[in-house]
Amino acid sequence: MHETIHLLEKTDFPNITRSKVETLQVNLGYQCNQSCTHCHVDAGPNRKEMMSAENIDVVVDYMQAQDIGILDLTGGAPELHSQFRELVKIAHSKSRHVIDRCNLTILEEPHQEDLVEFLAQHKVEVVASLPCYLEENVDKQRGKGVFGKSIRGLQLLNSLGYGKGDKNLKLTLVSNPQGPQLPPSQESLQKDYTKFLAEKYDISFDHLFTITNMPIKRFGSMLVSKGKFEEYMQLLRDAYSAENIQSVMCRTMLSVDWQGYVYDCDFNQMLGMSLSHNDQIRTHLSEIMNINLEQNEITVADHCYGCTAGQGSSCGGALN
Repeated sequence: MHETIHLLEKTDFPNITRSKVETLQVNLGYQCNQSCTHCHVDAGPNRKEMMSAENIDVVVDYMQAQDIGILDLTGGAPELHSQFRELVKIAHSKSRHVIDRCNLTILEEPHQEDLVEFLAQHKVEVVASLPCYLEENVDKQRGKGVFGKSIRGLQLLNSLGYGKGDKNLKLTLVSNPQGPQLPPSQESLQKDYTKFLAEKYDISFDHLFTITNMPIKRFGSMLVSKGKFEEYMQLLRDAYSAENIQSVMCRTMLSVDWQGYVYDCDFNQMLGMSLSHNDQIRTHLSEIMNINLEQNEITVADHCYGCTAGQGSSCGGALN
């Protein structure tokens, strides 16, 4: 795989400072039941990295110490972590809003038969990856048969009340481009998804997020292999919109890796670009338990153009 960090480090991207941390996004590990071509985490079935019980405890303590309102669980497939459900239970008992970044096919994996019921019981928001509403495109990007499993997963979620307008059972779909181009209008694409999925599969959902592919890990390596890295970066730079700076996710989100180390965002985590704190090479979540991060400078590189290009992009979809 071609690493791209050396192509991104030298940057003219403007400085950004933090606001109050509202969301703690925790990567529970890189193990996944899929290996998607666009995956910026490089997750897959053979990955063994998983967060320890000790670091799970640190996550819980940090949420309490900093009064974090949103716990955003990701991976890999976060549901494969042995303590996923216990962590959800604890966060729910403390009235925290929990988000599960779900790949949908996990719902058909062994020992996950009751997962949807569990998520609904604890009012977990499901943010589910469905890069396209056409079977051919999804299977090309994520593997043969993935689309069919995803559709069955969405129908199961619908059957338990997800995607029906209940604020406690939110179902959001996530779309990303098939190749090196910017996502289309989130608003117009949501209309297309809504119409097609309802008419063909009787599926409903609450929101659609469009996310720009980042020039890192698998996607970045593909760009390098095909000689399209600089072309794609120029596309992102040319589409830069200064008004997106105030809304980028790194201003209100803190990203934690499976070892408990802290980053300004999930993409920085994958590039090994740690949170700036006391000039340390890496900062552990336990070291900032009672530290106010507001006004801290965010670590930036050229990939940040991906979040600010066009309509903008974040874990919460388009920015404008």
